[in-house]
Amino acid sequence: MQISYDSVELCEPLTSLFAAIPDAIFVKDCEGYWRSINDAARTLFNSHDIHWIKRNNNSGAMCTEICTMYDQCLADDKAVWRLGELHVFEEQHTDSAGNLHEYEVHKVPIFHKNGQHKTLVIIGREVTDRKLAERNLRVADAAIESQEAIVITDADNHILRVNSAFTRMTGYGAEEAIGKTTSLLKSGRHDKAFYKAMWKDLTEKKFWQGEIWDKRKNGQIYLKWLSITAVAEPEGKVHNYVGSFTDLSEQKDAKEAIYQLAFYDPLTNLPNRRLFQERMALTLSHIARNLYHGAVFMIDLDNFKLINDTKGHAIGDLLLIETAHRLKSCVRDGDTVARIGGDEFVVMLEGLSHDADQAIQQAEVLSKKILKSLNQPFMIGGDSLLCTPSIGIKLLTATVPSETGDEVLKRADAAMYQAKSAGRNTFRFFDAEVHSRLENRQSIALNLRNALPENQLRLHYQAQVELGGKISGAEILLRWEHAQRGLMLPDEFISIAEESGLILTIGEWVLRTACKQLKSWEANPQTCQLQLSVNVSARQFIQPDFVELVYKVLDETGAKGTLLKLELTESLMLHDVEDTINKMTALSSLGIHFSIDDFGTGYSSLSYLTRLPISQLKIDQSFVLTIDTNPNDAIVVQTIIGMANNLGLNVIAEGVETESQRACLEKYGCTFYQGYLFSKAVSLAEFEKMVSKTIKTT
Repeated sequence: MQISYDSVELCEPLTSLFAAIPDAIFVKDCEGYWRSINDAARTLFNSHDIHWIKRNNNSGAMCTEICTMYDQCLADDKAVWRLGELHVFEEQHTDSAGNLHEYEVHKVPIFHKNGQHKTLVIIGREVTDRKLAERNLRVADAAIESQEAIVITDADNHILRVNSAFTRMTGYGAEEAIGKTTSLLKSGRHDKAFYKAMWKDLTEKKFWQGEIWDKRKNGQIYLKWLSITAVAEPEGKVHNYVGSFTDLSEQKDAKEAIYQLAFYDPLTNLPNRRLFQERMALTLSHIARNLYHGAVFMIDLDNFKLINDTKGHAIGDLLLIETAHRLKSCVRDGDTVARIGGDEFVVMLEGLSHDADQAIQQAEVLSKKILKSLNQPFMIGGDSLLCTPSIGIKLLTATVPSETGDEVLKRADAAMYQAKSAGRNTFRFFDAEVHSRLENRQSIALNLRNALPENQLRLHYQAQVELGGKISGAEILLRWEHAQRGLMLPDEFISIAEESGLILTIGEWVLRTACKQLKSWEANPQTCQLQLSVNVSARQFIQPDFVELVYKVLDETGAKGTLLKLELTESLMLHDVEDTINKMTALSSLGIHFSIDDFGTGYSSLSYLTRLPISQLKIDQSFVLTIDTNPNDAIVVQTIIGMANNLGLNVIAEGVETESQRACLEKYGCTFYQGYLFSKAVSLAEFEKMVSKTIKTT
């Protein structure tokens, strides 16, 4: 609808009102020239000192900033005339100082009765501050809706506003929280002193931040980081508080998970080696300061590997978990039970008696308690399993203040191996002499790895003599020419080679060297019939490819199998009788002979003698030693010789050192001998010289 008046002449009261209005008001005629403006408009257009009648926005006398708006104003005027009704525009301009000004402009067209354009009334209002405030409010709203939970309260701590993060974190919606005080969130974990200190900071510093436990709507207690800012008037009176907080429970859980992984065994949830060592360091310092005793128990499960291999790792893991429970039930709350690897557990007692003897008794009591607990069958997976412990104990004392945690563990470990050597399922206290032997073994094991590559191994030959003095062959005996220790006998390193697996490469080297020697003797009439006996370890013989290895060595060296004798122990042959029969039969087809070493010392059945292709029994030197003085040993030797004769086997006695022993053996029917009476183990050159000399004398 068009607005139409015949005249826009203003009466005196209206003129006064027109002049008093703070908004810029001016009236344009149909051609766009000013007809009437108020003081606010004159100020805006800088036209106090000019004749403004019949001027427009583009007049040269106006401020240049306004003139630049002429085209936009003219376009807006045309739009209003075209619409024929009130329209509101937003316009901007920058003043000479570079400041942006924003305006809200209302334009009303007035028409003659005949519809012709008459007058355009314009009201302009600067809205720069309002627009800035609106933008600031939008920024504030966006800031409030951040990832951090935000709560705004009045001076009395009543909630006025919360954001969506607040709702997500606490469970309280805005309608539930607004009007309530923030005590709605209290967990009850903090005392009055905590809140008193908080309000003291807010009063004095207008700010507080820190960790605080609060409670969600569902009752869950959680940890959060809270920052509170007091909003105050210039004179200091607080009218609002703004709190922002983040949930620390996930961070706390993550830190706890990292700590758990770093310091605890994931299977049993016991402290691991790292945490145990930290606790031991503290314990050692406490003991040194307070002059009491403590104890460390190294516990290894006997035959756990067998259970793990036969029942599976899942059953093994359950057994370890149950072991952990039983160990914890045996100790006091302040004591430490840890799992430091595999089936090894360690227990540490602190605060034992000041008296060493009493402390030892206290440690013995716990050892017996642990033995009793772990000797009870484990019911796992429907099976009843028995897995006993071997326990090594190292007493902690203030008299050895320089002892480190690593040294304590090594000594407790050494004591544990003493317990195993004593038959297992028992305990032993640390023995310095045993520990020294263990360290010596470790040193030997380390050096033994280089013995073969560095050509330190030697073969010595101990003659085997027939009745009448003829040398029929020799037993090959291994020696190690150590750079520092000198010539070492097998007793000092063979068991270590067995444990480490080095016996496989060493044993192959011995076998190959023996076969090469047999081949080299073929061309000499004095040595071509000599037979060499080679000791075969259990670890070698049970290898699936042992037969293939012997075949290969004989083929590569060209040695005759008939001149090779393999010495086996009774216990080795009974490991797997059928496998033993198959291997010995296969090797016998090559003419290889077998001798049973240390015969008479085993506890097994003798029925295998009729099933295995054995050619010789070797009487152990323990019987030979007293054969001429001990009737019982003489009877054992006679029995062995008689049984061998009936089975068609020959007999050789080792350890023959005196003529009296040899005479007794000959009387009982033994016709082959080995021992110091005839020769010690000597080098190849010495042995060959001895063979040559024996032949000449006979």
